[in-house]
Amino acid sequence: MPRALVIDDSRAMRSLLTRLMTGLGFDTDSAEHGQAALDLLGADGPVDVALVDWNMPVMDGLSFVRTVRDDRRWDRIKLLMVTSEASPRNVYEAMKAGADEYAMKPVTADVVAQKLALMGVPLPAAAGVDA
Repeated sequence: MPRALVIDDSRAMRSLLTRLMTGLGFDTDSAEHGQAALDLLGADGPVDVALVDWNMPVMDGLSFVRTVRDDRRWDRIKLLMVTSEASPRNVYEAMKAGADEYAMKPVTADVVAQKLALMGVPLPAAAGVDA
């Protein structure tokens, strides 16, 4: 089963995105900030995709993206920024840092599924997009 990591400081958003990814067929873990996510990656190994918020305490999403992209162990992880930061400058900065795609909150299962397809992340055959 493919693995996903949801990184967001909002408990409600982590819960929503975790349910969404589980509904899409992913074994999903979550972290409340970038450093906690790095700790999970170090303990549990790489995931197939990470959904990353921008604004978080301890380590923000942009710093997380840069750190992951600087570590060869995590080259295969696809990074999807899922954030309310909607300015073109922020999109540019995230993509420059190494994010594979960018989605504006609020997101739906359909939007996430489309972004995953753009990133080349296959959905498990049994997954629906009505989560």
